[in-house]
Amino acid sequence: MREWLNELPRDDQRTIGRDIAKVQFGWPIGLPVCRPLGHGLWEVRSSLPSKREARVLFGFHDSMLIALHAFVKKTKETLAEDLTLARRRLKEATS
Repeated sequence: MREWLNELPRDDQRTIGRDIAKVQFGWPIGLPVCRPLGHGLWEVRSSLPSKREARVLFGFHDSMLIALHAFVKKTKETLAEDLTLARRRLKEATS
């Protein structure tokens, strides 16, 4: 995920970082910044200065936020493969 973030423009990186910090330090937090996806999976929703939407999928383990997967949205619905990947990583991180 770090590589993905580093490839984004600096303003987009800052926006995503601020949104993650809002969730991390303001938990629990709801829409428009954060939304539950079920089965212990959540998303940070970022509207980027580059006029795109980014999502960071995360879960918790031992009260620690774990970023699992991130992407720039290209469709209205979150793709099943993005959810599957994040759920697999959450399971690996918590077992």
